[in-house]
Amino acid sequence: MADYDSEKMKMKMKMEDATPKDLSLSQTQSAKGEIDLAASHQLERGLKSRHIQFIALGGAIGTGLFIGSGGILSTVGPAPLFMAYLSMMFVVWVVMNDLAEMSTYLPLRGISIPYFVDRFVEPSLAFADGWNYWYAYAILVAAEATAGGIILEYWTDAVPVAVWITIANYSKILLVILALNIFAVNVFGEAEFWFASIKLITITGLVMLSIILFFGGGPDHDRLGFRYWEPLNPGAFKPYLVEGNTGRFLAYWTAFVRAGFAFILSPELIALAAGETVAPRRNIPKAARRYVWRLALFYGLGSLAIGVIVPYNDSRLLSPHSNASASPFVIGIQRAGIQGLNHVINAAILTSAWSAGNAFLYSGSRMLYSMSLSSQAPKIFSRTSKRGVPYVAVMTTWLFSCLAYLNVSNSGATVFTWFSNISTISGFIAWIVAMITYLRFRKAMQYNGLLQSLPYKTPLQPYATYFVLGLVTILTLTNGFQVFFPSNWSVSSFLAAYITIPVFLVLYIGHKIYTAITKDTKESSFTGGFWAFGRKIHEIDVLTGKREMDEMEAMDVPPVPRNWLEKAWFWIA
Repeated sequence: MADYDSEKMKMKMKMEDATPKDLSLSQTQSAKGEIDLAASHQLERGLKSRHIQFIALGGAIGTGLFIGSGGILSTVGPAPLFMAYLSMMFVVWVVMNDLAEMSTYLPLRGISIPYFVDRFVEPSLAFADGWNYWYAYAILVAAEATAGGIILEYWTDAVPVAVWITIANYSKILLVILALNIFAVNVFGEAEFWFASIKLITITGLVMLSIILFFGGGPDHDRLGFRYWEPLNPGAFKPYLVEGNTGRFLAYWTAFVRAGFAFILSPELIALAAGETVAPRRNIPKAARRYVWRLALFYGLGSLAIGVIVPYNDSRLLSPHSNASASPFVIGIQRAGIQGLNHVINAAILTSAWSAGNAFLYSGSRMLYSMSLSSQAPKIFSRTSKRGVPYVAVMTTWLFSCLAYLNVSNSGATVFTWFSNISTISGFIAWIVAMITYLRFRKAMQYNGLLQSLPYKTPLQPYATYFVLGLVTILTLTNGFQVFFPSNWSVSSFLAAYITIPVFLVLYIGHKIYTAITKDTKESSFTGGFWAFGRKIHEIDVLTGKREMDEMEAMDVPPVPRNWLEKAWFWIA
């Protein structure tokens, strides 16, 4: 035992000696060499607490809830929809906690989740994870553009969809997103704050409207209650693929998988913003804690409200032949006979597409920027403007929104479903890697005696992470199970459900082969060889950069509210 403690102390001293005592942020080292974080390449710390909280909510509360939930409702019924959102919120809570602990501990500028994967696991997994993230965010930008086209078609279908995509999506949606991302980050944060505020006001109003309709407060004074949950009216469950209890379970599982699109990659938004956040060790935990509770409020009540105001057999719900009335909230308003409000809601959903696309473009561009700093993407993507905006990465990610032109030869609902399936499976893979990274990080912190000094600690760890890691792995492998039923076989659906898995494996194995052949020591300090799937615990560096972040935290002066109004505002945002 004494020998073990002695060896552990020597390793710790060796790591400390390897770190310059006066290390500046421009010299911060990663596990694979130096990352250039000099002032001329720095991202600006311009995001405040309210900015990062609303960026995360803006990415989470989007067309997945306003439009995609209609597709789930029509497929499986209201009970599986409600249960699926509650289940997925628990998954998101655990993933958010994992990412918040790591990003609060080391909120270095220019870092990303793949940076943590590289540092705490191994570089090949980080390489595959980084490109998987970027690919998912780029697809999500295209998905929001597609949703925007669907919404605009609500007012008229006389205009060809290609015209809507070119004029509306680009001039009104994508150019707005581009403009907000190309200026300083505080401009982006302020715009996202107001976009997300519109969304939150909208969903709050819709939930209140659903409660009014529940008790018969609509124009026809028809008390809905849980009428549409009653058997044969049409019912709470719509058995999926087979009848009986098995069909009900498959309905829940299908809803669980598809609910992932509404939440996918939204926990990462807070972690990605850590390097551009003012006082990150104070504001990141604050945003993480309130984010999950707000999601529970909006998604829990929102999904329940949808099942109250619309039956699952309404023909206008999301399908290959539906338009923007596919939003179950709009359908519920029309069924209640409320005049004019449907146009207001569709306009609000349009801003929702703007907001979510804005957040995803921000995240995708920052991911590409961070990878270029660590030599996992071409150096050109690390170029920044005088205001600290990585404009090349922003433009490149934005160009992938051209995939929205797939609507020209397919219905908007079909293309939206393809994009949502692809991004969901990419997101599940990213969550699996994030949880593995957190578990390795936690083990290394425990080995170095630093676990109790974490600036932000979350409950039920590491047991919650182990459980959710297994659950998300099962979701990933079974997400497209319905295509294996003979009557449901579709090549396009199969590819949308599973193509990301082999792509990720090719990136991972290909990088391992490349580094094994070249043995590029500048590329990584990891010397475990091709068959090693992660650094040993004593090799994981959890010390570099810690002192600088501790010093930054010590200089932070939290604002003191001057009156009860400011106190309430500080609590909210």
